[in-house]
Amino acid sequence: MITLHHLENSQSIRILWLLEELGGEYGFKMYDRDTETMLAPDDYKAISPLGTAPFITDGKTVLAESNAIIDYILDQTDGHALRPAPKTADRAQYLFWFHAAQGSYQSLQTGRFINSIAVDRSPRLVRGIIRKVMGMLDAAFYSPRLNTVMNLMEDDLSRHPFLAGEAFTAADIAFGYTLQMASMRGDLGENYPHTQAYVDRMEARPAWQAALAKDGKFTGVPT
Repeated sequence: MITLHHLENSQSIRILWLLEELGGEYGFKMYDRDTETMLAPDDYKAISPLGTAPFITDGKTVLAESNAIIDYILDQTDGHALRPAPKTADRAQYLFWFHAAQGSYQSLQTGRFINSIAVDRSPRLVRGIIRKVMGMLDAAFYSPRLNTVMNLMEDDLSRHPFLAGEAFTAADIAFGYTLQMASMRGDLGENYPHTQAYVDRMEARPAWQAALAKDGKFTGVPT
């Protein structure tokens, strides 16, 4: 049986959401972050292949990386409705958004988040300089690329209810976490009304609500 090793306030929430959408049996083990460092505890890092979240076990199989886990779970379960079949009309759109979640959007957001930490933790005497440098980096690199992704998403969601088209798929789960974080930061709203409405619809899904209830601690802080 697949067991999700679930780290408090992490990207692992999307795997919990997927398992709830599928509705089958699965194992679940919760790990709390260290209250001082906010990092994963030692017992989690000892068995996670990368020491990061999420990861699953299935017998002797131990697997990390969100999209790899999603594909693995869908391979093992009756989850075909969440992944358009090869050569179908929505397959290319699905593959693009499924991989853009981690390959483009999440990596850019993580870089931006690390920059903000660098500013907050820099010595007070040089903090102004660090903030200016990081602001220049954001304006030149992070913001333009993030805006490109978001503008494309906004356009797609103005024409379809889900990222891959008319049906809810694993691409929506893969992107769900990162968009929920963007919504909590106020990065959507009036700038991306169709995307904000999409996030609201995703958060209203019974499986997402069930995942939140099972987690019990999710507040959307660092991954």
